[in-house]
Amino acid sequence: MSSIHEIPVARLQVGMYLHKLGGSWLRHPFLRNSFLLDDPKDLQRILESGIHSVWIDTSRGLGLDAEDDAAAALAEDEAPEGAADALTEAEREAIAQDRMPAPAPRSAGLVALHAEIERAREICLSGKQQVMQMFEDLRLGNSVRQDGVLPLIEEMNASMLRNPNALISVARLKTHDDYTYLHSVAVAALMLALARQLGLDPAQTKMAGCGGLMHDLGKAFMPLEILNKPGKLTDEEFAVMKTHPQAGARALQEAGADAGVVDIALHHHEKINGRGYPHGLRGEEISLLARMGAICDVYDAVTSVRAYKAPWDPSGAMREMARWDGHFDRRVFNAFVKTVGIYPVGALVRLASEHLAVVAEPGGDSLLKPKVRVFYSLRRQQKILVHTLDLADPACRDSIVGPENPEKWGFTNLEALWL
Repeated sequence: MSSIHEIPVARLQVGMYLHKLGGSWLRHPFLRNSFLLDDPKDLQRILESGIHSVWIDTSRGLGLDAEDDAAAALAEDEAPEGAADALTEAEREAIAQDRMPAPAPRSAGLVALHAEIERAREICLSGKQQVMQMFEDLRLGNSVRQDGVLPLIEEMNASMLRNPNALISVARLKTHDDYTYLHSVAVAALMLALARQLGLDPAQTKMAGCGGLMHDLGKAFMPLEILNKPGKLTDEEFAVMKTHPQAGARALQEAGADAGVVDIALHHHEKINGRGYPHGLRGEEISLLARMGAICDVYDAVTSVRAYKAPWDPSGAMREMARWDGHFDRRVFNAFVKTVGIYPVGALVRLASEHLAVVAEPGGDSLLKPKVRVFYSLRRQQKILVHTLDLADPACRDSIVGPENPEKWGFTNLEALWL
């Protein structure tokens, strides 16, 4: 008798092992489908997600008692065909095949990631220099003009049309010394990619990129001893730093920047639950561009080297951000995950074959099946000859079990495996 059973979500209990979460991946708040349900908060999130049924594995966790099991079977048998709350055929097939929602259509002129890396490096260097110059101009009392960054935004957009991941991946590689400037470049790249995923028109996409590049210009007005402090800020210092959105928005408005660009600078620290700053806006009170900016800003911040903390690995960042209820717009965050991938380039992953690998390039049609560079044997506890594995290849028998933390293994310079 099979240990896999489909049950109504109302019968789910802490201690059960989730084999599959029912429905589309975008309808549940987790970045994985299989795990032991050992946290009551996770149970509550599932109950509130709109999912109607789940698959449990009774060989790995609690099952239903005999009475509940019979009731569940009866309820399933009596469910009318085509009921409004039933899983669609496409959803059932997606669960069976373990497929994820497809990313936005790609350009026919797409080039391989490695072919775009060098151009992406040059764009990042140029962008860093331009952001540094804008900071210097503002500190000297000069104005900055939005049209001055348009050529760079056009160049960034062209790079992302050739390969949407090269620029995002390269921009994430920064030291704490150049964080302030390259962070702006990285956020601009993420905003451009997210705008495309959301289907924004060219004008809106360009505005998203400009807003991303200029979102932190208010930091030019912050005291250098606070901006460059190597440790955590005190409450008093943080109160000063929290004024940078207004300072940046004011400078951009005085320079005649578009309203959307000003809004990103002013409201990229707002939260959906109203607990952000500077105005404590809630939900739809926050513009779409600012909601996008909030996600892109946080993702790059937590995955970057800072003077006072180590970076989170990309997959871990996605997982943690997904847990921050009330922080981000759920629809925009789901689009963001599809933009950069559940396992972004550079992520360390564990394979079913008991190897460790680094994601080298996203999969063509599946967020779960990227190309990886396998370099470590868990059985032998040693590095092996590096080789590339395309998990989306029908002939490939391997798969990703889940993300791994590089710090746990003491790995450094993993970017050498995909650059």
